[in-house]
Amino acid sequence: MSVYLLAQLRFTDREAYDRYQARFMDVFRQFNGRLLAADERPQVLEGSWERDKVVLMSFPDAASASAFSSSPAYLEIAQDRKAGADAVVLMVRGFGA
Repeated sequence: MSVYLLAQLRFTDREAYDRYQARFMDVFRQFNGRLLAADERPQVLEGSWERDKVVLMSFPDAASASAFSSSPAYLEIAQDRKAGADAVVLMVRGFGA
């Protein structure tokens, strides 16, 4: 069943994050995922949210999501993401998973 990766980011070095973002899709496309949302201005409907961006990705299963996030290609570009943003990243199972 589908799984989702949900990332909430607070930028710490926008230049580093922009380098990551420029290379992200080339890596992401290799892993059968779908980018569902990437929003730097989400509307907060309840509570407080002290981040700058939310990203939502879908994968056919946990193995595909893990293959993406642990791949050498992603780990290489993730150095810039980690340098450029403080992140909370969750893997969420879809219904029936």
